[in-house]
Amino acid sequence: MKISDIYKDNKKTLSFEIFPPKKDSELKNIDETLAILCELNPDYISVTFGADGSSNNNYTIELAKKIKYEYHIEPVVHLTCIQYNKTEIDAFANVLINEGIQNILALRGDKNEDISAKEDFKHASDLITYLKPQHKFCFLGACYPECHPESENRVSEIKYIKEKVNAGAQVLLSQLFFDNEQFFRFVEDCRIAEINVPIIPGIMPVINAAQIKRMITTCGATFPTRFQKIINKYENNKEALFDAGMSYALSQIIDLLVSDIAGIHLYTMNNPIIARKICEGIKNII
Repeated sequence: MKISDIYKDNKKTLSFEIFPPKKDSELKNIDETLAILCELNPDYISVTFGADGSSNNNYTIELAKKIKYEYHIEPVVHLTCIQYNKTEIDAFANVLINEGIQNILALRGDKNEDISAKEDFKHASDLITYLKPQHKFCFLGACYPECHPESENRVSEIKYIKEKVNAGAQVLLSQLFFDNEQFFRFVEDCRIAEINVPIIPGIMPVINAAQIKRMITTCGATFPTRFQKIINKYENNKEALFDAGMSYALSQIIDLLVSDIAGIHLYTMNNPIIARKICEGIKNII
């Protein structure tokens, strides 16, 4: 099933993101996590791109296959492009086709000082433009409600997103954020620019203070006062931070859902307890 088809009936969706393990032994152990996640009946699960990037030795593919054929949930495979040429992307696309995987989250990928960027794909829109005429994938795109860290301003950010959608992105998944007003303003700006595809907010519950501080630094998300108070008060109390962080995330999600947002994409960090707690909190809403 193509993910874009799910949104044709105006159904509110729930989706998860997970990352592939680094070792074969860990791939086997991830079944316990997947079993819990899939019991929650998500509409799809996205799988981040494996670290080695090889089309024939990539845990991303193995995990996506497991999700699709063992758990019967539609996977979305992340595909980065900045470090690959057309031949390498073709090889990866052929693997996806052979495995019956239809949905790609097209990403530029993070710049890495240790790995030289290649010239074929400078942006995710280039990747979509290249693959779309050749294959019948459903393409999803990423978006930053508070602008990509490399963007000049909001105008250039919206312009680039429109280019991505015009290239063929049919659904947008957002980077994490902690201030819903930022997301609402972003969606309004997109609609003004005639970007009319579903824009799905990405939510990450706060359960680890050091980790979330790193994420905020990386993606440039606003650190609201209410959110900062939670971190400051409970960063040395693991159990209290978990409870307060889950409550904050639930308040975000409920506010988004009652504001007619099309769905929620939950960054699970491979922690099924997070997903279960969130689902219990919104089971009568979504």
